Amino acid sequence: MSSTPNVELVIFDMAGTTVQDNNEVQNCFFVAAEQTGLQASGDRVNAMMGWSKKLVFQTLWREQLGEDRPDYQQNVEVSYQRFKETLEHHYQTQPVEPTEGCLELFDWLKFEEIKIGLNTGFYREVTDIILRRLGWDKGLNQDYVGSEHSYIQVSVTPSEIYNNEGRPAPYMIQKAMYKLGVKNPQTVIVVGDTPSDLEAGLNAHCLMTLGVTNGTHRREQLAQYPNDGLLDSLWELKEKITG
Repeated sequence: MSSTPNVELVIFDMAGTTVQDNNEVQNCFFVAAEQTGLQASGDRVNAMMGWSKKLVFQTLWREQLGEDRPDYQQNVEVSYQRFKETLEHHYQTQPVEPTEGCLELFDWLKFEEIKIGLNTGFYREVTDIILRRLGWDKGLNQDYVGSEHSYIQVSVTPSEIYNNEGRPAPYMIQKAMYKLGVKNPQTVIVVGDTPSDLEAGLNAHCLMTLGVTNGTHRREQLAQYPNDGLLDSLWELKEKITG
């Protein structure tokens, strides 16, 4: 029986939170931008980490061209397609590893009968590549819902949300709750490494919204946004839950 009955579900971001990211995703953005004539600074792209990836390209092209330009949508699609090709090739061919403390924390949550959910700014296809490479897809059904015996219990991407709306909207969190039958957001903890992760958890009115500082954003960057705590490692979540 769980010693922490007030927590039913922890929803984690993927790249930078549960999956190691040494700026690889950002680098894939820059490759796609350079090859398609899009201007993108490191600070601007990093500020949008955690967003739906297509929204990043829509935003950057809107800033560069204006949304009213007849070639705006075509430019978005070309850049986004190049990004997808680059990103998928990366995750298919390069090492994919969990972050420090991730597997130990997952094991502890399973022992405590606390469900594990993953959400992400990635679209479904690349998310599936990552889940498969890590073995975290085992036991998930066609709706990406598992059981208490599967490694994770649910996976949600912007691809399953109307209009591909990702963070900072709360919809991926709410979809994960719905799929698992978790009704009260005050029994849910959200953990991520970007400002949009923090904003999504707050928008979903979750029990705790926590940032990890060993991902894409440093502690001083995340500290500028409302949060319920900043973690140097995922394993520190255990102390937050047990209090």
